Amino acid sequence: MPAKDSVWMHELSWDKVEAHLRHDDVALVPIGATEQHGLHAPMMLDTGWAIVVAEEAARLAGCLVTPPLHFGWSSGHMAFPGCIGLRAETLTAVAMDIANSLLQHGFRRIVFVNGNRIANLPPLEIAAVKLRVETGAAVAVADCGLIAREEVAALCDGAPGAIGHVGETETSMILAYWPELTDLSRAQGRFEAARTPAETGKLRRGHGNIDPRMDGDSVFFTQTPEEFRARTEARFGVDGDESLATAEKGRKMVGVIAGRLAEFVGELREVEVEVRKPGVFA
Repeated sequence: MPAKDSVWMHELSWDKVEAHLRHDDVALVPIGATEQHGLHAPMMLDTGWAIVVAEEAARLAGCLVTPPLHFGWSSGHMAFPGCIGLRAETLTAVAMDIANSLLQHGFRRIVFVNGNRIANLPPLEIAAVKLRVETGAAVAVADCGLIAREEVAALCDGAPGAIGHVGETETSMILAYWPELTDLSRAQGRFEAARTPAETGKLRRGHGNIDPRMDGDSVFFTQTPEEFRARTEARFGVDGDESLATAEKGRKMVGVIAGRLAEFVGELREVEVEVRKPGVFA
């Protein structure tokens, strides 16, 4: 018997994509980053989030997934060798070109699945708004760190801040899906719990946070790459607690995130759309 067809668009022949479009018009677009994740985890971790969440959600929802984009808006990590990023306006343009290609062939509902949690949001949200206004397509952004915050936090054991950059959640995910690229013997340094906005009485820096315990009044103020490296130097670029990570947690986290994304795909299918196809671009 032939194998069951993949949900990945690039693993199909063109006629199978055409056949799929006769009964479904949803495409998931996984977008990550190539940036440092401490000494113990690979630089593809953010793309890894987008890949595993999009693939599992696509199987649940019966839609297709485009090839992943391994580059994001990663300016904050440029003090670490190996980081490869796009300018914000370039990421917006690339996301729009991908979506316009899909719209050209009959996809009408597109979800950018952001694995570079929160960091990619401004350029991707701009792309989604521009596409919605210019074409009428239903275009959304699903952030792997925000779409199931409460469910993911409930799976964690760490103190506030433990699920930050390459902390308990991210290390759990990479352990579950890419254990061969993960070396916890290189995870060193002592984690100190973050003080919540309620404890400090100060505004939280940043408009989004993956840890619901860190919610509070906020203002946006970023760090330079050099400031981020200096602040996390003792923990080799880690801003969370990787010591509590397990592969079992990682699989459960991806499951709840993908489940929420699949639910949203169902909601998106209920949105009435009338798409104005973009012209073929050169």
